[in-house]
Amino acid sequence: MSYTHFKFETDADGIALITFDSPNVSMNVLSNKVMEELGQIVEKISSDDAIKGAVITSGKKAFCAGADLSELGGGMAELEGLSETEAKQKLFDTAFLLNTKLRELETCGKPIAAAINGLALGGGFEVTLACHYRVMANDTGAKLGLPESLVGVLPGGGGTQRLPRLIGVMNAAPIMLQGKQFDADKAKEQGVVHEIAPVSEIVAKAKALVKEDKLGAKQPWDQDKFKIPGGGPYHPAGMQVFAGASPMLLKETYANYPAQRYILSCVYEGLQVPMDAALRIESRYFTKLLMRPESRNMIRSLFLSKQALEKGVRRPQGQDKAEIKKIGVIGGGGFMGAGITTVSAQAGIEVVVLDKDQEGADKGKQHALDHFANGVKRGKLTQEKADQLGALITATTDYSALKDVDLVVEAVFEDSDLKAKIYKMIEEHLPEGAILGSNTSTIPITSLASSSKRPEEFIGIHFFSPVEKMNLVELIVGEKTGDKAISRAIDFVAKIKKTPIVVADTRGFYANRCVMRYIEQGMYMLTEGVKPALIENAAKMAGMPVGPLSLQDEVAIDLGYKVLQQTKKDLGSEFEETPNAEVIEKMYELGRYGRKNKKGFYVYSDEGKRLWDELDQFAPNGKLLAEQPSVQEIKDRILYAQALEAARTMEEDIVADPREADVGSILGWGFAPYTGGVLSFIDTVGTADFVARADELAKKYGKPFEVPQLLRDMAAKKETFYGRFGGAKAAA
Repeated sequence: MSYTHFKFETDADGIALITFDSPNVSMNVLSNKVMEELGQIVEKISSDDAIKGAVITSGKKAFCAGADLSELGGGMAELEGLSETEAKQKLFDTAFLLNTKLRELETCGKPIAAAINGLALGGGFEVTLACHYRVMANDTGAKLGLPESLVGVLPGGGGTQRLPRLIGVMNAAPIMLQGKQFDADKAKEQGVVHEIAPVSEIVAKAKALVKEDKLGAKQPWDQDKFKIPGGGPYHPAGMQVFAGASPMLLKETYANYPAQRYILSCVYEGLQVPMDAALRIESRYFTKLLMRPESRNMIRSLFLSKQALEKGVRRPQGQDKAEIKKIGVIGGGGFMGAGITTVSAQAGIEVVVLDKDQEGADKGKQHALDHFANGVKRGKLTQEKADQLGALITATTDYSALKDVDLVVEAVFEDSDLKAKIYKMIEEHLPEGAILGSNTSTIPITSLASSSKRPEEFIGIHFFSPVEKMNLVELIVGEKTGDKAISRAIDFVAKIKKTPIVVADTRGFYANRCVMRYIEQGMYMLTEGVKPALIENAAKMAGMPVGPLSLQDEVAIDLGYKVLQQTKKDLGSEFEETPNAEVIEKMYELGRYGRKNKKGFYVYSDEGKRLWDELDQFAPNGKLLAEQPSVQEIKDRILYAQALEAARTMEEDIVADPREADVGSILGWGFAPYTGGVLSFIDTVGTADFVARADELAKKYGKPFEVPQLLRDMAAKKETFYGRFGGAKAAA
């Protein structure tokens, strides 16, 4: 029998070599067709007496990236119109299929080994756990892990049952609950793999383990007198683990993420019963989880939408993909410029770093060299590779070095006049067809482009800080920006392995407009007399990564002051004084610039940080409210203010596609990931209920909670953002 996704050959010793190698893709994933073929292979192994055992490996650089979440997303759409009972049964049958196939593999009566040649994550790792023996390559950067919880689901191929039985609950917990990955050395140390070896030897070593077959073709948990390492739920040591796990999980997630809770339940319940019953428990929780909006929203935004954006779904029609080989970074000695230089060189792009003096340009290059050196120290890079990346960077003050670049990113500080002078210097040498981008975070692109001789090739390329860690890049289209500029900017972002969203021009663009509503609410509440600690903690309980005051400290208060002054200058008499402006100006006067000078809304020291104890001065008459608002009230203010601003950007056509609004909100400023993003949050609450609550907040707190007409119209028609502006409609 021939297979589409596997190659099957048997050697003279009767050991089958099964090579997972799906056609026309760079990475193997577990699709329904793959699972169907895997079932046929298991049947062949178990029924053919000439086959004495088998080794499973991969024909690609990685072993397997896990389940096909695109297929899962499509399957979720098929549930529309089914009753809850029918939907649950359909989901359970789908989830249990993989468990059934992998259980058949480990109980087929023949020894099975996995030769793990590269990355094995999620379902890919679960396939190896269903094998009796595992050999892992130690020279390919191979990693193992169960990252499902990071996109709102749980391991559905036996991972919650096999891994704790193999290495104990304590060791398995961070892998399952936090999505932590581990390399060959750690896998061998914990007993996940039996041997590690160079990639050229792993198949031979796996075959040797199959021949020896010390386990008698039976998994440890199917052996007589098997005991869970570290103890199960009713063992004294095991009880301590579970007793501590639940409150620790609550502390970390504030009960916002059901995936982690369900994983813990899977483990606790599953370890008390035999494997066959345990796998049914896992599939039931997997089903229960997928019925929840948090999981559906996280899968859609953090996987399906993110992947579509990274593949260039927003590329203008008629534009072909192009290779970005060389770029210029102006202001490369600054924090943002140095970060852009680093990620660009890391992606194999030649970079010309320019600054006002050689010292500044050298500083930008050194930042990148230090980053690469740290990669060598951590084992992420070889010294040879680090040297090659460093050699891609040229630090200079000579603008003629831009004569053959494909794209330039200007990253000087927020001053329109300075930027205009720099654009003239750039364009004296910029080759025909090259794109000029600005990393400005607030100044409208159309305004900046008016200083350019070719505004059709001018675009905003807005990175987020720190550039090396933040995955979002906002591409801002000015009034005259052409399709080629958009397309080339997408090519650049794809090359540096980040996620682009394309937005129209407006002050603050998309991300900064929305995140400022978050920071503003924190300062508004300060001026109302709400306790600073209550503001910060309630924000984290709402799902935000840090409180609004802490975030302003990270962004830098002096930068906020400079942006405020530029905004006042640009808007003139139209500028409206707000409580947050008064707070920012006062903090600036006091020399409290944030984390950068160790004093802002927080005080920073080697021991950590604490809220500044003089923040009460911003309360009315310096006195806190006698009766503080509830945590829920603060959570609503924080989430609704951001979501309403996102709805306004949709109404104003700043953002056209809800996928970009959602992905941008999570990757750009950390909007509560469990919601799936700002617009998914509104859709999940329901537009009518959302509008009703927003109106209540508007009566109490005013303008930030005014409902845009678009949202009122949608509420009246019971529409959702994805129903009205879904990806296909937005792209049409």
